[in-house]
Amino acid sequence: MAPIPGSGLAKGLAVTLRTMTRKTVTEQYPDAQPDLAPRTRGVIGLFEENCTVCMLCARECPDWCIYIDSHKETVPAATPGGRERSRNVLDRFAIDFSLCMYCGICIEVCPFDALFWSPEFEYAETDIRDLTHERDKLREWMWTVPAPPALDPGAEEPKEIAAARKSAEKLAAQQTPPVTEPHADEQVRAAEGPTRAQGDSQQQTDQPRPSSPSSPSSPSSPSSPSTSRPTSPPSDRPAAGDRSQPDPSASARPGTEPQPKQEGQE
Repeated sequence: MAPIPGSGLAKGLAVTLRTMTRKTVTEQYPDAQPDLAPRTRGVIGLFEENCTVCMLCARECPDWCIYIDSHKETVPAATPGGRERSRNVLDRFAIDFSLCMYCGICIEVCPFDALFWSPEFEYAETDIRDLTHERDKLREWMWTVPAPPALDPGAEEPKEIAAARKSAEKLAAQQTPPVTEPHADEQVRAAEGPTRAQGDSQQQTDQPRPSSPSSPSSPSSPSSPSTSRPTSPPSDRPAAGDRSQPDPSASARPGTEPQPKQEGQE
């Protein structure tokens, strides 16, 4: 079917009529600043204190737009008789943003967190040679770097923070003396009290008791299972608990003296 002449113009006018009554969404820049995303790649900020002049960012940059100069200084020994050490001192750190393609490789490979993304984007220049910014300008952009987003509630704690926290807890445990509860000794004594009483009563139960005809639980009663003893054939030797008669074999034992007879006994 052939298209109707003027249908395309009618569709375009219909779109125009629908949008004429809507509110405009145009942002009046530079009077109104745009709302940037949290991870906007504007410029690169330098935290100079963390830079160790390892040159990894300059070597890994695919555009070779990072320029670093440094020199070595000798650090005296910290202790007498120690060895002197040398360290790198940063002289120049510059980035040519006319060559930079904002890939972020330099930030990723930095092992000491000296480079960060800043959302600043208003650094246009009339001369292309002015787009090479030195470390002073990079340092100013560092203070515009937003704070990192918070971790998820179930995320694992960073290893650096976990190691520092464990070291602090271990040091605090070594310096703090163990705290003893004031009632700990009383609790221990209360726990040991029934055990000691039970042991004493057991010893008293094992000792022989004098027999009485009126007591049904005497040791001679066969109905008491706890104090029953196996019967043995009668012998002339007196019982172990009977001290009224001397042991006839005591006089035959070397180093023993016969016991005197008690009054009223023959």
